[in-house]
Amino acid sequence: MKMGKDFFARDTLLVAKELLGKKLVRVHRGKRIEGIISEVEAYHGLLDKASHASRGKTPRTTVMFGEAGVIYIYLIYGMYYCLNIVTGDKEFPAAVLIRGVFSETENINGPGKVCRFFRIDKSLNAMALSKKTGLWMEEGRLIPKKDIAHSPRVGVAYAGPVWSQKPWRFYIKNNPYPSSPRGAIL
Repeated sequence: MKMGKDFFARDTLLVAKELLGKKLVRVHRGKRIEGIISEVEAYHGLLDKASHASRGKTPRTTVMFGEAGVIYIYLIYGMYYCLNIVTGDKEFPAAVLIRGVFSETENINGPGKVCRFFRIDKSLNAMALSKKTGLWMEEGRLIPKKDIAHSPRVGVAYAGPVWSQKPWRFYIKNNPYPSSPRGAIL
C-alpha cells in the first residue's frame, strides 16, 4: 500500500523512526527498484543548526518550507545526491534524510549510494512522492521500538556542540551495514 501525504505531515522525529522498515520504490526506465529503509536522519526547523533551513528560506531550501511528502534533493561534495522527504506542517522547514536501505541482493549504506542505487537525481527535486513521479514509499516491515537505535547525525560538526550531538539519526539495530560506525545511544 502506497503511503500518502498524511503519513509525512506529522512530527519529523516520529516520521523518521516510522520510516524504518518502509519500502522505497523507484521505477526508472521501466525497471522497478526497491529497498527497505534501514537508516535515516531528522532535520527539524529553523533552530536546527544542522539543517539547510537554519538560515531561512533560500532558492535551495524553499522545498523544505513546502508540503509534506515532497522530495528534497541536494548535491554534496559536488558529486553525490541526497534524498530527503519533507515532513511536518507547511512553512515549518523539516525533512528526513534517507541514509541507508537494503534489498534482497544489496545493502546500501550512505545517502549518496542510496541515490545512485535508485537512480535519483536533481530532476526529482520538489516533486511529490508518487507513482507519477516514479518514486514513492509503501508499507514494508514493522520495526519494533526495541529494534530502533539512535545516535548523533553524521557529518554535522559545523552545527556546533548542541545541534551536532542531537540523537536524530535512527537506524535498525544490528544492521551489519550502517552508513557510519558511530555507536548507538540505546
